[in-house]
Amino acid sequence: MKNNIKILIAAHKACDVPNSDIYIPVQVGAELHKNLNLGFQKDNEGDNISTLNPYYCELTAIYWAWKNLDADYIGLSHYRRHFKFKKKNSEFNSILNSEEAEKLCAKYDLILPVKRKLYIETVYSHYDHTFYGEQFDQARDIISSMCPEYLDAFDKHMKERSEHLFNMFIMKKELFHRYCEWLFPILKELESKYDLKNMDAFQARLIGRVAERLLDVWIEKNDIKYKEIGYIYFGKQNMPKKILGFIMAKLFHVKYDKSF
Repeated sequence: MKNNIKILIAAHKACDVPNSDIYIPVQVGAELHKNLNLGFQKDNEGDNISTLNPYYCELTAIYWAWKNLDADYIGLSHYRRHFKFKKKNSEFNSILNSEEAEKLCAKYDLILPVKRKLYIETVYSHYDHTFYGEQFDQARDIISSMCPEYLDAFDKHMKERSEHLFNMFIMKKELFHRYCEWLFPILKELESKYDLKNMDAFQARLIGRVAERLLDVWIEKNDIKYKEIGYIYFGKQNMPKKILGFIMAKLFHVKYDKSF
C-alpha cells in the first residue's frame, strides 16, 4: 500500500508547480493579502497563524499542515527551492516526483536537504556575525525553562560547523506532530521577547531563522535517523555579493540586511 505523501510548497507569489499529486502549493501570509489569489491552498483557512507570516516565514504553512492536513508523510519545500533525487534532462524535471518520494518514504521516516557546511564558522558564530547571536541566547533560555532536556543537544549544535537549513523536510506524520508540538510553543515564547512589528522587515523574520536551527536540535535529542537528498534553487543568486557578505560578516561583523 502506498503512503499518502504531501509536500507543501510555500509561496507568496505565482510560481510553477510540479505536476504531481504529492505537492500542495500554499499561499503563505494569505490573511495579510486578501486581494491576492494565487489559486493555491491558503494558510489562513482553519486553525492558522497566517498573520504571523512576516515573522514566521514558511512556518505558517507548516502550522497550517499541522492543524489541518492529514497524510502519512508531510513535507515542506519552497517556490524557489525543491528537493531533487536524480538529475534529469532539466532542473524542473529533476524535482522529486511521487515515485521517488514513495521509495524514500518506504525506507526512511525523515528526509532532509543536504547539510550546508560552514567550514570556518560554527552555527552560533556564523549567525552571530550575520544576524544577532542574542536571538539564539534567548532561544536557549526558553529551552532551559520549557524543556531543559534539550539543552545539551542545543549547545552541541551551536558548536557544529554544518546545519540543515530552509525548514525543509519530509517527515512521517507521527514525527511531524511531535516536532510541531515541541517547536511552536518555543517560537511563541521567543516571539514575545521582541517588538517584531516595529523591526525592519528583513530582521523581523528572526522567528523563521531561529526555527531553521532548532530542527537539528530536535533531531539530535530524539536520535532520529534521516536520509539526506539534494535540492534545487530556482532563481538568480549573486554569488560574488554572497561571498563578500560572508567575508564582511566574518572579519568585520557586518550584519546581513538583505538576502543575496
